[in-house]
Amino acid sequence: MPVERAMSKKLTTSSDAELYQRVAEIIEAARTTVARTVNTAMVHAYWLVGREIVEEEQKGAERAGYGEELVKKLAQQLTARFGKGFSYPNVKRMRQFYLAFPRGSALGPKGSAVRSLFTPDDEVVENQPVPGKAEKGSAVPSQLAVADGSLIPATPGFPPELSWTHYRMLLGVGTETARRFYEIEAIRENWATRELERQIGSMLFERISASKNKDEVLALGKRGQEVAVPADVIKDPVVLEFLDLKENRDYLERDLEQAIIDRLQDFLLELGKGFCFVARQKRITLDGDHFYIDLVFYNRLLRAFVLIDLKLGKLTHQDLGQIQMYTNYYDRFQREEGENPTVGIVLCSDKNEAMVKITLPENNEQIFTPRYQLYLPSEDELRQELVAKREEVEREQRLEGCARQTVP
Repeated sequence: MPVERAMSKKLTTSSDAELYQRVAEIIEAARTTVARTVNTAMVHAYWLVGREIVEEEQKGAERAGYGEELVKKLAQQLTARFGKGFSYPNVKRMRQFYLAFPRGSALGPKGSAVRSLFTPDDEVVENQPVPGKAEKGSAVPSQLAVADGSLIPATPGFPPELSWTHYRMLLGVGTETARRFYEIEAIRENWATRELERQIGSMLFERISASKNKDEVLALGKRGQEVAVPADVIKDPVVLEFLDLKENRDYLERDLEQAIIDRLQDFLLELGKGFCFVARQKRITLDGDHFYIDLVFYNRLLRAFVLIDLKLGKLTHQDLGQIQMYTNYYDRFQREEGENPTVGIVLCSDKNEAMVKITLPENNEQIFTPRYQLYLPSEDELRQELVAKREEVEREQRLEGCARQTVP
């Protein structure tokens, strides 16, 4: 009997633990849902506050300083009733929020995971005439006219994945196209506010769009980053400030490699979409000679292996020959049927663009030589570099166009 009682007690303890775990998971899930719901409700509310301010300003726009005084007075009244969350800077930011997102989320009301908490589905009507131009006596739902003559719902949908802190950061982005791009990517990639801040600070949008034409750049603001060819995942420069390696310190390529492995999650985020880590110092053998590839990844969107060789100092044609050998090996001995050609990347600290163009084939779509930086450059530094890169790309495109026109 004592043995049976002991076994019964043990089973009961195990059952209790499982029950506790299940109940705890239910409560945690409920808390997360409540927090997201409250967050989304506040984002909607702040958008509505901004809209009310803008609409009121338009009525009194002829009076000098009316807008600032209106916001200050409103902030004082709201603070007295609701607390410091409605200070003058915060209320002013709500106005800015509406002006930056007059149509709501980049994904639109139906692109959000949840509908507006204030507006029922049947009130969402798009591309209707401006109320002032509607036929006399016609009923128009509670809508807001915008510059192009279309209407948007009184409360557009905002995604529950993004908090008010996310949107506060997005307000600091200079252009609408870039702002929409960051919003879409933050939702898709589930960026925390800290990661969104880093991506904006490292000018991810500008780095991705540097080699794209005008239509492709505008598409980034509508659909976010889409990966179709290897060039779509290549950033130049690659910013590795999170490795905490100093520019003026003597270190070896293996130190850089080890630092990347130690911060692999951050490195994968910097690389971008679809990357999965496969191996480091991957050995390949040719006629008894051993070679070692620094880092091997697989990109599930490209459906291709991505080989990265790290290079300190100036890039040489020998480095390009080596990465070409690695990609050839993987294409012939590792690539499975249905997978795309292997991508090779020499991540270097310095390179000679002319030498790269002469060494690689004109139709090269496999080998890339982005630079890496061990610090987060200032916005002006990075902007100047990207402007120069874009001008170079546009110049090459014009030359190619002229060459095609001269061919009989």
